[in-house]
Formats: sequence, structure tokens, C-alpha cells
Amino acid sequence: MKTGLYIHIPFCQQKCLYCDFPSYDNLTHLYQPYVAALCQEISGWGGVLSGTLIDTIYIGGGTPTLLPADALKTILTKVHESFSIDEAAEISVEANPGTTNQEKLLALKSGGVNRISFGVQTFSDALLKSIGRIHSAEQAVRSVKEAQDAGFSNINLDLMYGLPGQSCKDLKVSIQEAIKLDVTHISAYGLKVEEGTPFAAMDQLGTLILPEEDDDEEMYTFTTEYLPQHGFRRYEISNFSKVGYECRHNFKYWKYHPYAGVGAAAHSFFQKERLSNITDVSQYIDCVKKGKLPIEFRENPSSAIAMAEYIFLALRTVQGLSILEFQEYFNRGFYLEYGEIVSELLQKKLIAVKENQINLTVLGMKYGNVVFRAFLPG
Repeated sequence: MKTGLYIHIPFCQQKCLYCDFPSYDNLTHLYQPYVAALCQEISGWGGVLSGTLIDTIYIGGGTPTLLPADALKTILTKVHESFSIDEAAEISVEANPGTTNQEKLLALKSGGVNRISFGVQTFSDALLKSIGRIHSAEQAVRSVKEAQDAGFSNINLDLMYGLPGQSCKDLKVSIQEAIKLDVTHISAYGLKVEEGTPFAAMDQLGTLILPEEDDDEEMYTFTTEYLPQHGFRRYEISNFSKVGYECRHNFKYWKYHPYAGVGAAAHSFFQKERLSNITDVSQYIDCVKKGKLPIEFRENPSSAIAMAEYIFLALRTVQGLSILEFQEYFNRGFYLEYGEIVSELLQKKLIAVKENQINLTVLGMKYGNVVFRAFLPG
């Protein structure tokens, strides 16, 4: 089976108020040693995966495009030196509007990157400021157009709904602006207030004023109805694309396929084992420099956990869960394990069953977490 590669760049210019991802600001002094350590770890994985074809690469963060152009070139060169890469590989990079320029875009393009994902979130300057973003709506538009001018034809925009002070009208303007930019993919995420974030602290103090539940529901409904009407097919709970532009790397996660994760806090799923790297950037660099594996945690999930993960990751997608593929992977009878759960979810109209396929219904897509929890072992 072909394998995916994830590369984590943990640097940000400014930490967003809602973000709980392993990313850090004010670490410019670590850029060079981090890239050196990253390349060393990439070489190590190249040995482990020799003879394996890499067909998706995703450089995420943080903000990878904070790195200088020569650093981006160095990473991409090391990747091509270390791995056998499919000629038709999807190679994605995350970018923040305002952090790209012609030199960086051309460096990415020459390094084989063929998909770019901009974290726009909203085209409202007031909302951008309120959630701690560093760019303006104008910069977002300019960055997308510059990427298109540099030859990128596969572009995703991340958008968010349910933001403090956001209305459905605000969201509509943002989605219409994204469509007008002629991008190929839009990810639309509802805000979740995560522990340890400034938003969580504000929420505890009662100073985080979120949209009412009805308003949040209106934004969700608008997004899921409007985007398909304008050429963006929904293929996963939060992801919409034009035909043929689905993010292939994300399917590695949703379809339980193997992938290697490189960099601080990166996760891997390899030979049915889950691995996670050291989160602290300085500790990660020191560990790799000493020639040690930077793995902080590893586990072989129990069969009950593995089966539940397999099910709810597959159900996130519009393709849904193939019962035959499940049974082949685990050598277990699906209905012997989950017959009662399936009956309950059918009664609640959260799933639909057709032949050997299970899919979330429209209602199930809306309340996916209810479905996912049902399959978790008690």
C-alpha cells in the first residue's frame, strides 16, 4: 500500500485565540536548527520506507510559509532525496495569507508542491482581528491571486463559522468571496472552544460571546447547502471540493491507511502502530541531534479501539464505511460486533445502510459525534 508523509512546521507569527495545535510564536531563532533536525529525521524515515512509494505529502503547521524560501527548498530537496515519490503525488503546503511572496511560491513550485491551503477563516477584517489572525481580507485575496499567478491551480481556503460576533450574513459574504476567487476546495469548520486556549479562558470568565445555537445552526445549514449548489461537492463532514480536487492526503487518515509523521509533535500510523513525536521544539531538536528517535509515545491500539477508529473515520466521509473492507481488515464479523448499535442509529435516522455500505444521513452529518461515540467501547 502506498504511504503518506506529514511534515510539521510548528512556527507561527502569532498564536490565534482559538488554536490548540502544537505551534509557537517568537521562535525565529530555532528556524535553522529545526530545519536541520527535520531533514535528519526525514533521512531516517527514508531508510525505514525504502521501497515504499509516497503518494501524498502534507506540510502543515503552524505556518510553514513563515520559513524563508531557502529553508523550504532544503526541506523539499531532502524529501525528494530520501523517498520514492509517486509521479502523480499530491504535495500540499499550508500557508497563512501575508506570509507568501513570489520567491517562496516559486520555491514551493520548483520543489514539487502542487496544492496550497490558505488559512483565511473569514473575509471580515473585524472578525479576523477578534480571533487573533494576523492578516486582512485584502491580504487573503492578494495571496490567493499571487499563488494562482505562480501556477498553483489546486487551492484550498479554510473558513470558520460560529465565531464570536459572526452572523450568517458575514459567513455568506466570506463563502461568496471564496467562490469568486475560483479556488478548487473549501474547508468549513465550526468553532470549537478547546481547553487551554485564550478563548477557553474568556469563556470561563463569561467574556466570550458566541452566536446563539439557532444562529450557529443557520450558518451550518447555509454552508452545507450553498457550497454544493455552487460546484463544491461535500465529500467529508467539513470538506467541499470541485470534482477531482478532494484532498487525497486526508483520506490517509479517514481510510486508516499508513502515513509517516516528521517533526515536533508529528503523528505517524505505521504497521498498525501509532507514534507521536516530542512536542517541545527545543527538546525535539536536541533529541534528533543526538541521533535518537524523537518518539514520545507509541501504542498498538486494542482491537476494540482500532475497530471503533476505523469505523468513525470512514463514516466522516460521504463514501462511508464498507462493511466488507472492515471485515477483511479485522477478520471480524461487523454485525456480530455492532448489530445493536446499528439498529439504534437507524432508528434515530443518523445512518443509512445499503447493501454492504453504511453512511451518515444528513442528520448524521450534523450530529456525527453522537454516531462516533456510539461505536466507542464502553
